[in-house]
Amino acid sequence: MHDIRAIRENPELYENCWAAKGLSGRVGEILDLDAKLRASQTALQAAQAERNEASKKIGQAKAKKDEAEATRLMAHVEALKKTLEEQGELEREIGDLLRQTLAALPNLPAADVPPGEDEADNVEVRRWGEPFAIAAPKDHVDLGERLGRLDFEAAARMSGARFAVLKGELARLERALGQFMLDLQTREHGYLEVSPPLLVRDEAVYGTGQLPKFAEDLFRTTDGRWLIPTAEVSLTNLVREQITPEEQLPLRLTALTPCFRSEAGASGRDTRGMIRQHQFYKVELVSITGPEQSEAEHERMVGCAEAVLKALELPFRTMLLCVGDMGFSARKTYDLEVWIPSEGRYREISSCSNCGDFQARRMDARTKTAGEKGARFVHTLNGSGLAVGRTLVALMENYQDEGGRIAIPQALQPYVPGLTHIGGPA
Repeated sequence: MHDIRAIRENPELYENCWAAKGLSGRVGEILDLDAKLRASQTALQAAQAERNEASKKIGQAKAKKDEAEATRLMAHVEALKKTLEEQGELEREIGDLLRQTLAALPNLPAADVPPGEDEADNVEVRRWGEPFAIAAPKDHVDLGERLGRLDFEAAARMSGARFAVLKGELARLERALGQFMLDLQTREHGYLEVSPPLLVRDEAVYGTGQLPKFAEDLFRTTDGRWLIPTAEVSLTNLVREQITPEEQLPLRLTALTPCFRSEAGASGRDTRGMIRQHQFYKVELVSITGPEQSEAEHERMVGCAEAVLKALELPFRTMLLCVGDMGFSARKTYDLEVWIPSEGRYREISSCSNCGDFQARRMDARTKTAGEKGARFVHTLNGSGLAVGRTLVALMENYQDEGGRIAIPQALQPYVPGLTHIGGPA
């Protein structure tokens, strides 16, 4: 959500930032609505003042036994009631339209976000590890199906496309990955583990920016709740409508949850395999900070996500997203992209975003310094640490051998005692 006062004071900034996202002309529309709303509020206040003054004079006229004047004033007050109703309704309509317009507009990018329209304009910040030298690498679908541990046909019979059934050692490895990621983030990076709701109300998904613009990307239940597309929704909303004392910040929260996405905008993309599914597990990282700490916390969060890939010895690169490729709520985003041998390229496995006060305004999440009167909006940050399914894909493909076996990285072996490979003895 955006501060209308800030738009009034610096319309050129907002116009330029939204124009860079293909949303030219929105500032003029907003300021026009704002002017109409303020005019309606002024007219309403004037009518209210006139009614109050007339009501006061009715009493005075009656005290003087001037019934003619009292009758005239009462008729005037009655006429003003209709004016008040009309102006009140107009104010509500314009106010709702202004709020809806503001709610549908994305966050402004930080000053150091590179310009650009799409992923081709993203900037590589650093790279870690060398891609594995694998002759004629098989993709994870072939590997899993040949091992009898990955079944897309059974999943399709019961659920349709974009689902998978994992069996045996592969299901065990998926579970181990989630536990390993949680342990790393809680034991080494100081995140607090949370087990949050998977079903949330409108207010929660509105708060993090999925509603109203991205409703088609979500799954909704028959009672009007939403299945979370990421634990970011549940974790960030822990501070909604709260004033968190500044001395308690930063809050660092993590959760391993199923995530549910309709992939409405992904028709025809990544239809094979586990890269893009309707249901998957993910370890989410969320930080709640004061405004002055969010940039440093963002860099720290990226490092916490990178640490998972380093521990698993999976080659990756870190990308700074351009203006046109950033998500709706983000002020600045880094993507981690892991090497996928069968595709011969890097694929996104984590996005870490600083949302500034954008989500906090939608949730009314504030912080307050001890001894000070005023409260201010917190900054919120979120990132994947990591998407378990995509990490499993990267692990299967990077750790395959010529015979189709999959080695277990050393960091994961304590989580799968006695298992060093999937597909036969070591």
